[in-house]
Amino acid sequence: MINIPKNMSAVLTTSHGGFEVLDFRQDVEVPKPNSDQILIKVLAAGVNNTNINTRTAWYSKSVRGETGDGGAEGFDDAENDDGSWSGTPLNFPIIQGADCCGEIVEVGDEVDRRRIGERVLVRTMQQHAVGYRPFECWTVGSECDGAFAQYMVAFSDESYKIDSNWSDTELGSISCAYSTAENLLERSNVTKGEVVLITGASGGVGSASIQLAKRRGAKVIGIASEDKIAGVESVGADVVIKRGERLSDVLGSECVDVVIDIVAGSRWGGFA
Repeated sequence: MINIPKNMSAVLTTSHGGFEVLDFRQDVEVPKPNSDQILIKVLAAGVNNTNINTRTAWYSKSVRGETGDGGAEGFDDAENDDGSWSGTPLNFPIIQGADCCGEIVEVGDEVDRRRIGERVLVRTMQQHAVGYRPFECWTVGSECDGAFAQYMVAFSDESYKIDSNWSDTELGSISCAYSTAENLLERSNVTKGEVVLITGASGGVGSASIQLAKRRGAKVIGIASEDKIAGVESVGADVVIKRGERLSDVLGSECVDVVIDIVAGSRWGGFA
């Protein structure tokens, strides 16, 4: 019998804005799973740009600055009614945390109780909640409460048992970045022997893309700032080019099969 407390610690995001909208509480009620959900004791929660961008309303069409510009203070020009990933207003307060590695401690009536005790990863972009319509977003830590708490609920069929020797902390970095990278590579149909160019290769999605592309047998060329080149090489990139260099001068022409462009912005299309 697992002892589940009535209340838990959690970080509440009370509105869009800077650090001042984060409220650490120790009296938040532990959620109860619906019939098709599970209750998860959070073992590790990743922190990434998705969490920061949601808090600052960077996803708003009114914001033109880079993601790092408003990380601490938020964006004065943000329109809060379209500041979420889905473009619809958020129902504050919310518990953010798009990445969760945790242990199932209780299940809903429709879920096999043998799942209790499993270590799981939770899918960041939930499709169960929107009827598996592929172009609608239901994001953990945005449209529903996430992992910046001691406990969270998730749909059973969007929570995957993990049998791995990785630590909870290592697994807590997986869900958002690696699922994004996998989707990019899958839609690009990257195959063995192809040459893949990855911009922003030192970031979470970039480094995940490198590793997953190498798993497919591709050759990987990464782009990163000079001080991050060694780190990009350490996760498997075959070649790393310093950001700002003219790629055709370094690589020549007709030498790349797929570009995974995570940066976009003013250099989009300017790789020649």
